[in-house]
Amino acid sequence: MLKADRPHPGLSDWLAGLNRLVAEQAARGVTATPATVRDSMATMTRNLVTRSPALPWVGDASVAVDGEPVPVRLYDPAPENHKPVCLFFHGGGHMAGSVAVYDPICRKLAEASGQLVVSVDYRLAPEHPYPRGLRDCLGVARHLWALLDAEGRRVERRLSLVGDSGGGTLAATVSALAQDDPALMVDKQVLIYPSLDYDLAYPSVEENGHGYLLETPRIRWYFDHYFQDGDAPDRQRRHDASPLHMTVSPRLPATLVITAGFCPLRDEAQAYVERLDAAGVPVRHVPFPDMIHAYLNLEDLVPEACLETYRVVGEFLAR
Repeated sequence: MLKADRPHPGLSDWLAGLNRLVAEQAARGVTATPATVRDSMATMTRNLVTRSPALPWVGDASVAVDGEPVPVRLYDPAPENHKPVCLFFHGGGHMAGSVAVYDPICRKLAEASGQLVVSVDYRLAPEHPYPRGLRDCLGVARHLWALLDAEGRRVERRLSLVGDSGGGTLAATVSALAQDDPALMVDKQVLIYPSLDYDLAYPSVEENGHGYLLETPRIRWYFDHYFQDGDAPDRQRRHDASPLHMTVSPRLPATLVITAGFCPLRDEAQAYVERLDAAGVPVRHVPFPDMIHAYLNLEDLVPEACLETYRVVGEFLAR
């Protein structure tokens, strides 16, 4: 079952309050800006992800990409042991989110997986449109082992990519490009309610596109700011940039896809799972039928679902 009859009870009152606020703002003619969506995401996460586990070692560094530093934060749950590495790309529609916003989520990912997590502070649109953020993520992936050697981390050279929402786009795109790059070996990828189709062509975009936090007009607004292709969007460019439409071969890494039943991006993720399965890529799909998009950023409302998500991801990465 991909979708429950209604969202989880823990989300109901919060969604009702949010939808009232959205309606009031629309009636007053309030429009979103990059600054307001960044602040809203940061505030939401700070207020609703209140458990932030302590780890033995956390440190900041940077990787030079095209001559510019890209900040990263490293989370080492076991400094004395060698462990695989998880490269994390945060969500936020390519316009919001940061290493700081996602700090508690990355701590939980390191805790659940036992892997060294590297969170990437890639550049955001509209100041840095496509493909700037993707190039940052790809550059960090290609220079990762040199970074970890320089930082003195004890690691195994086994790399997984993890991303939620727009970060899932970046993870899936890096995995697709790595198919033909022998210098970039990706062992596994985890995509959490990922955005995989810039065409927005699947039914859940409309079915779940209103009243469940991530709304279809806002998705289109994100994409317009990301691609900056004018009043007449370059459909072919967006199509070609979509991981769902990129080459799929058995060289893709073993994949875990997590979806939310009331997420507008649900069906494109299911289509991606089906493409990988048909190509012989080991793939597992875990649906959360009563969740909405970005529920990891709403943890205090649905703690059991978040705990199970980290358990599933940690188990997959540790396999």
